[in-house]
Amino acid sequence: MSGRTPIHFLWIVLKGMAMGAADVVPGVSGGTIAFISGIYEELIGSLNNLRPALLLTWRKEGFAAFWKAANGSFLLALLSGIAISVASLAKGISWLLEHQPVLVWSFFFGLVLASVLYVAKSIRVRSPGILAMGLLGMVVAYGLVSLPVSEEQATLPYLFLSGALAICAMILPGISGAFILVLLGSYKSVLDAVHQRDLQIIFFVGAGAIVGLLTFSRLLKWMFSRFRDATLSLLTGFILGSLPKIWPWKETLETRNFDGKTVVVREANVAPWHYADDPEWAAALGLAILGFCLIFVLERLASQKNS
Repeated sequence: MSGRTPIHFLWIVLKGMAMGAADVVPGVSGGTIAFISGIYEELIGSLNNLRPALLLTWRKEGFAAFWKAANGSFLLALLSGIAISVASLAKGISWLLEHQPVLVWSFFFGLVLASVLYVAKSIRVRSPGILAMGLLGMVVAYGLVSLPVSEEQATLPYLFLSGALAICAMILPGISGAFILVLLGSYKSVLDAVHQRDLQIIFFVGAGAIVGLLTFSRLLKWMFSRFRDATLSLLTGFILGSLPKIWPWKETLETRNFDGKTVVVREANVAPWHYADDPEWAAALGLAILGFCLIFVLERLASQKNS
């Protein structure tokens, strides 16, 4: 988009950082953050424009025309924010998930719950067919988050495939790319590669992500241009169906030992008052409310900026 100032691009970097932080958490989607921050359709449209024909534009009309056609400044700012966030926050969020899981999940549960209302509000037509698409999205998302966890896989072709599938989930509101990595058994390998700067693994996962991103963005662009309300309803269902995965209070039913580390593979959601005697309960509830309110604060700020 033309007419953007450096301050606008700084905001895009910050939105990218929020997306990166969300994508590190298994259960929260960076696509949800993109949607509620008002850049989702521009992101999908920009990714859809990345095709071989752009190289012809560069050759015939020069780099400036190529950069403008690719919406390069927007993508560079957004991807820079995501990269900064993943590189700087991966270790911290990993520590928090291990030592303070209820507090982390409480905040993100409130955030994602409010985003359901935000996305649903954008649907203009509420016919039975549109509602059916929402139900379909909810069933698919719930089925995905209910799948059992796979054992850890670390072969390079498998990590390439994991990157392609995870990136598709990352740009879908409600479906977490990090959780797809957990399901595929690649999450620990990818997170360790980021911590240890393992360039070989990062390259293969990144290459898979690029292939998946360029392919899947075309489908989403087509769906938005032809069936916008149905697509929004489907995305709302995705977010709603993913909520059980990030419910903060859980009871462990089954664990497995993967490579010397105990991993929960089956758990059940329980009511928060089961932990009413735990002093962490009040803090968890407060963080859930904070996450819920944060969405509407962001929405208000975006509305003021647009006006």
